[in-house]
Amino acid sequence: MKNKTIFKTSARLVSGSLILATIFMSCTDLEIEGTDSIIVDSSEAGFQGISDPDSFLDNSYNSLNGYIGDQANLYALSEVTTDESLVPTRGSDWGDNGIWRQLHQHDWTSNHAFLLNVWNQWNTLHFQGAQVLSELTNSTPQQEADAYFLRALGMWVILDNFGQVPVRDPDAPIFEDPIVISGQEAVDQIVSDLNLAISNLPTTGPGAGVGTSASPNTRASKAAGRYLLAKVLLNKHIYVGGEPSGADMTEVISLVDQITSEGYALEEGYFDIFRNTLDRETIWFIPTAVGNRIWNGLHYNMAPDQAGGGWNGFSTLSEFYDMFEGDPNSNRGTAEGEPLDGQEERRGYVPPSGLPAGSFDGSIDENDDGFADGSSVGFGFLINQQYDYDGTPLEDRGGNPLTFKRQFTDGSGNVSLINNSETTGIRTIKYNPRFGAFTEHEIFFRYSDAHLMKAEAMMRSGGDPSAMVNELRVLRKAEPLASVTESDLLEERGRELYMEFWRRNDMIRFGEFTRDWSLKSPAAVGDQTRTLFPIPANQLILNPNLTQNPGY
Repeated sequence: MKNKTIFKTSARLVSGSLILATIFMSCTDLEIEGTDSIIVDSSEAGFQGISDPDSFLDNSYNSLNGYIGDQANLYALSEVTTDESLVPTRGSDWGDNGIWRQLHQHDWTSNHAFLLNVWNQWNTLHFQGAQVLSELTNSTPQQEADAYFLRALGMWVILDNFGQVPVRDPDAPIFEDPIVISGQEAVDQIVSDLNLAISNLPTTGPGAGVGTSASPNTRASKAAGRYLLAKVLLNKHIYVGGEPSGADMTEVISLVDQITSEGYALEEGYFDIFRNTLDRETIWFIPTAVGNRIWNGLHYNMAPDQAGGGWNGFSTLSEFYDMFEGDPNSNRGTAEGEPLDGQEERRGYVPPSGLPAGSFDGSIDENDDGFADGSSVGFGFLINQQYDYDGTPLEDRGGNPLTFKRQFTDGSGNVSLINNSETTGIRTIKYNPRFGAFTEHEIFFRYSDAHLMKAEAMMRSGGDPSAMVNELRVLRKAEPLASVTESDLLEERGRELYMEFWRRNDMIRFGEFTRDWSLKSPAAVGDQTRTLFPIPANQLILNPNLTQNPGY
């Protein structure tokens, strides 16, 4: 029997504002499919069930391409709000009425556009799952498993970011205000859905169907369900209050062990994991172009033969870069990737030139210049002078050396997020253009994260995570730690998982999200209300059952 429970996101909540959110997103297909909820819900006869659940689920999974592949919205809320990422205004570039600066400074308000977009996107996802699970829809056990997973995922994103979730049965009257659940009630719903999903999701194992949107690993599997359930339980005490439960931590360990038993494992060659190739680390990837992760931080004059060069926006703080082993003032490597400044593998390197065409599998030389396209762009953290394919030092648009600097300063030399030059800030890159400028393969759930979740669960239940943490560190060519504290574990997660959506979530769980860091507004330091985002202003009008979060 289907578990209808209490899922109730109204069409009124997700339709008109969803269209605005869709228009806001760049590079998004604006065509509304016949199975989209905004059309289904508009019928005067009310919801009649989903006639083609499989196609409907395809559309739901495909919507994640935009939700995850975007550089704004959930990615920005997850990363730009932390010590890991910031987007300074360079002249007029990336000004955007302060929308990026507000996130890093913790100055956002309930009218911030990304908040409304995230609210609409992920509420829509869990509502679509509820539509498939409705008794009016004739769905198979496999389709129900996918729907349970998507419902849980959408609901968890809303809970994690906003602390309260509007829910509504698909067949309820359209004028009925959604009820709102939070805390233990919301967690119980998500956990129930994930357990139901896991029972009928397929076992795919690592490396299944790499490189195709129709592959098993672009839909949820048992491993993906267990990963998300472990993530929810690890954060449960944040949502319900109190301390981590020993029973929950035991369950996290068991879930990760079950993922391991399917063949998932830590993988050598850190940056190779982010290629569109077979590996044992990828639990779930989204078949969306990784171009945003490549180009949003590179300078305009870097690899202009691909996509016209970079967009010169996203950067990182020097204090985050300094968490990695190696010379803090240099991050050089050979063209072939050998480190020259004592850096650990995950910090990457800046090459002195490009590589000859054909020198590695998958290399492309579209302009026949003899160099593999994109191979002059480094990996990880890009600092100091950057180079062209032939080893010529690159210049910025003003003819000055293209040297990425540790600090963010304005024209007067003051530390600032406005009036920056083109070269302030260390840049980060995991997906490299040498392997394709817009390859459709963005990893969302990764085994290294599961490995570290297990280590954390061991620590929070009184065990010693040192062996697990050092197993990963040695694999990444970093020195083992004599012991592992909570601070060490948070830093290790930052080193392993930067640019993968988890920094905000991690910092909140470890109690570090409200601490001071460079260019955060002083008034926001120590403000615990910033651990939740405000409910978008217009949603409070649409649904009187919602209550604005404290501090807003």
